[in-house]
Amino acid sequence: MGSSLRQWRRSALAVAAAGFAVAGCTVDDGAAAAPSAAALTAIPALHDQLPPAVKDAGVLRFAGDSHPPYRTVGPDGKTVTGIDHDFQQALGQVLGVRTETTIVSGLPAALQGMLSGRYDAFNGPVKATAEREKQFDTVTWMTTRTSYVVPTGSAAGIKQAADLCGKRVAVVTASVVEDQLAKLSAFCERSQKPAVQVVGLDDTNATLLAAKSGRAEAAGMTQAAAIDVTTQQKGQYEYVTQSEEQGATKDNLALYTPKAAKLGPVLQKAFEELFRNGTYTRIMQQWGLSEVTVPQPVFDAATAK
Repeated sequence: MGSSLRQWRRSALAVAAAGFAVAGCTVDDGAAAAPSAAALTAIPALHDQLPPAVKDAGVLRFAGDSHPPYRTVGPDGKTVTGIDHDFQQALGQVLGVRTETTIVSGLPAALQGMLSGRYDAFNGPVKATAEREKQFDTVTWMTTRTSYVVPTGSAAGIKQAADLCGKRVAVVTASVVEDQLAKLSAFCERSQKPAVQVVGLDDTNATLLAAKSGRAEAAGMTQAAAIDVTTQQKGQYEYVTQSEEQGATKDNLALYTPKAAKLGPVLQKAFEELFRNGTYTRIMQQWGLSEVTVPQPVFDAATAK
């Protein structure tokens, strides 16, 4: 029996096994099945296309910050649930490897960690950009608009995104939302109103805390995250969504992986399989995100010709 086949069988068995060890802030996403998910069959042809380092380790290492509903970190600082967990588990199953997540403090840490070889991929939410695609391959699997969450009963008078002009808005530093907020500020200035005051923080939880404590009047986040916050904390928050007139665009949100690792093309094929077998639609519907789906995953969307 060839060594590649033996490695694939060992990896496939590892994916099927339950109860993997958890250490530090690294979470093994193969430990628990996604709700109502049927086990997916590993595809040997895809496993064989994985870079040797991933095949030898039998694990795909993801970086992930705290960003509900993509990733919700439990009180123990280790347990992760959310869209990201569900997609990572499904990707691991079709590739015949385990997946694990290491919690990091924001996008810059995830990008640098991938470039230094600590992590293999980061599943966002992060916009696919031409500048970043010089170093990373991206697989776009959803779109979104930017929304702003406001505590219910706030005296700031925020009934629409235009009311944020001159207000303090907390956002995750270097996120797609920070870019969209800059466009909203430009709209404010064109309207002869003061620009938005940006409060840059490490993660979504910190932005919500800033809005709740009065350090900011609102917390900026993707529409998917705003839906999750207002659903999970019903009655505590409301949200407004930035319009195209205010500079909003439908952004391509993507999985990132370093080009040098040559993992991107096989992750694109794995995502194509999740679209083909219905897993993608099931997960997106489960999380109430049907409005931000894409018809097919797109490889290097920002630079594709």
